[in-house]
Amino acid sequence: MSKSHALTLILFVVLTVAGGSLIGYASIPGPWYQELQKPSFNPPNWIFGPVWTVLYVLIGIAGARVFIRERGHWLPKLWFIQMALNFAWSPVFFTLHRPDLALGILVAMLLAILSFIALAWNRDRPSALLFLPYAAWVSFAGLLNGAIWWLNPV
Repeated sequence: MSKSHALTLILFVVLTVAGGSLIGYASIPGPWYQELQKPSFNPPNWIFGPVWTVLYVLIGIAGARVFIRERGHWLPKLWFIQMALNFAWSPVFFTLHRPDLALGILVAMLLAILSFIALAWNRDRPSALLFLPYAAWVSFAGLLNGAIWWLNPV
């Protein structure tokens, strides 16, 4: 691995984890979220930080790989699209208190993630594989978001 590739990898991972952490801290669940009815499968709050940290590391590695290897292809564009959707979800859900709009963002994000996996499968299989846990978690998050919206009609 060249020095420039190593620097790209480090930057992608650090910026992805830092961006996710900053968004998380800026939109910490407050009293509004605590008072919502939640489904029985709602995990404890402490699990979200560690899960997202691991996922952001995997997402950052995949982003660096496709940025280095596939710069002129759709993969880096899809990576940035899913990242923008990812960073938009928390403020919409926790700050704007809009689980309905947040669910729409999650659906768009999942479509971007699945498109990334499909396009990367033959071009950069490791990046596709790095996105599989992310797709699974976002699918679960969509189910959770949808259940919260259903249980708490406005």
